[in-house]
Amino acid sequence: MNIVKCKKLCKTYLQGKVKVTALEDVSISIDDSGFVALAGPSGSGKTTLLNIIGGLDRPDSGSITVAGHTLEEMNQSQLATLRLHHIGFVFQSYNLIPVLSALENVEYVMLLQGIPSAERRGRARAILDDVGLGEKYHRRPAELSGGQQQRVAVARAIVSNPSIVLADEPTANLDSKTGHGLLEIMKKMNREKGVTFVFSTHDKMVMDYADRLIHIRDGHLVNNG
Repeated sequence: MNIVKCKKLCKTYLQGKVKVTALEDVSISIDDSGFVALAGPSGSGKTTLLNIIGGLDRPDSGSITVAGHTLEEMNQSQLATLRLHHIGFVFQSYNLIPVLSALENVEYVMLLQGIPSAERRGRARAILDDVGLGEKYHRRPAELSGGQQQRVAVARAIVSNPSIVLADEPTANLDSKTGHGLLEIMKKMNREKGVTFVFSTHDKMVMDYADRLIHIRDGHLVNNG
């Protein structure tokens, strides 16, 4: 079953007066429970594609379906609801809320979903235990290492049981040992819980972990994996 289906996506941007093609005629499908890397150098279009899959950006033309929803037919409010209930995000810069503890950061999406307090707290504790942060519940982001912050971000992304997790350069700010540990955690979640992961990356270590590599260069699909 395809959780993502993109057909003939095109996207251009203006840099000053210069028109830059970010994606041109890109068509891909991603299966449920996949562990997929969108690979390519900086400026290749992989982050643009990831943002379009996440409903954070819109293509100029083409169609995209995510978890059974046709994104070009949805307004901004509907896209926000889709992201809240079906898509988890892991960003290169972690994007944790500085004034909240690790536990509260992980709870935050469930709070927006209206999940009762006791259930939120229990699920947040369980997922932090799973990513090896059981003793760090009450630490704020500034009191955690980069690797620990990224593990909180992964926990937050998957605690609400999304259909798919999108991770933009998740190992970029981590040393190789920490990055390896983080990928092991995500691979375990993929294997045991069936969570679909899609990465944008130019890190060979992430590519080696992926079950499928999709290569993008200059906005074009080079290899569909």
